[in-house]
Amino acid sequence: MKAACVLWAFLLQGLSCFGGPVAHLARFRQEFVVKRGWLTTDEYESLLALTQFLPGPASSQTGFCIGLHRAGFLGGVAAWTGFTLPSAALMALIATYAATLQANPVAQGVLHGLQLAAVAVVAQAVWQMAGSLCPDTPRRATALLATAVLAMIPGTPGQLMVLGVGGLAGWATLDESNLARPREHASLAAEVAIARRELHEHLFAVLALLLFAGLLIAAFMAPTTGPVALAAAFYRAGALVFGGGHVVLPLLRDAVVLPGWVSPHLFLSGYGAAQAMPGPLFTVASYLGALVGGYTGAVIATVAIFLPGLLLVMGVLPYWQSLRGYPAVGAIVKGLNAAVVGLLGWAFINLLTLTAIQSLWDIPIIAGALVLLVFGGARPILVVLFCAAAAAVF
Repeated sequence: MKAACVLWAFLLQGLSCFGGPVAHLARFRQEFVVKRGWLTTDEYESLLALTQFLPGPASSQTGFCIGLHRAGFLGGVAAWTGFTLPSAALMALIATYAATLQANPVAQGVLHGLQLAAVAVVAQAVWQMAGSLCPDTPRRATALLATAVLAMIPGTPGQLMVLGVGGLAGWATLDESNLARPREHASLAAEVAIARRELHEHLFAVLALLLFAGLLIAAFMAPTTGPVALAAAFYRAGALVFGGGHVVLPLLRDAVVLPGWVSPHLFLSGYGAAQAMPGPLFTVASYLGALVGGYTGAVIATVAIFLPGLLLVMGVLPYWQSLRGYPAVGAIVKGLNAAVVGLLGWAFINLLTLTAIQSLWDIPIIAGALVLLVFGGARPILVVLFCAAAAAVF
């Protein structure tokens, strides 16, 4: 019964949550902390800290944790299903008719408008994240270095290198005198309480971490064609992305555009369409999977891209309260966040190099979208509609 209640509550969120992970997390707090009282403010803030520390889609991971807290494992699955299903179904449906839309001149204009909307949305995300996650010179330098490294070493190897450098840079800024001392709120009593958890809970967490690692190794050894290759490509993307929806763009580009599975134009059209959808931006995987392998491909891609983040959160959650008390963890998170800004900057460069701008008319459309986003406070769905209409006309 509780799981059904969780499913319904998150289905409503999946139908109405627009605006990306920051907006989603604000809605979750209002709905599940303030309105329903499923968690306390401290419990919710702890979950937010965990999902920012781990790779994967932050809002989906937070929702999964809320479901776990409310109704156990089935509640977690119900929360993820309810929040993801509406957007995933719509994105797969768009992919089904993508070829027909490409043959229609007006539809081509609309699809191009979606590409321009993606440029504007990512540009705003770069600016906002740079301001909040890179407030000082060392972190700005880390972000610029990350972008430069990705320009020289594109793809997964470069992204892994960037994340490693970001974590080391964060560690280097740590005050070593506090290295071994937990924060005040991580009391000995809290650590003892965690140590005394039920044995099955710890076994479940260890199994989740082992499954995450085993599947990641298998994903790098998978064949290059077929459903297994599709699952492996999206699993790698979900396992290696820090920073949520927008930062997954270069990973997905490497996964489906470089092998020739999806054209650059269709890729950008899907990413633009995802901005107009409620729910998590990661459901662009549903669109890409449907382009590659129909509805079966959509299911494979959707499950594969979300699975690593959910396994990680299940594996780390039982130990998080004690782990987050150490300054070293906070320092590494800061370094990773700076590297994420560099990843997002490279995602923006990728958008431009994927020929999103095709004429001089595109520049004022993007500029108008940015004005709406930055100064007008418009929701992304309104910006997407503006870009689609303007591109169809011009």
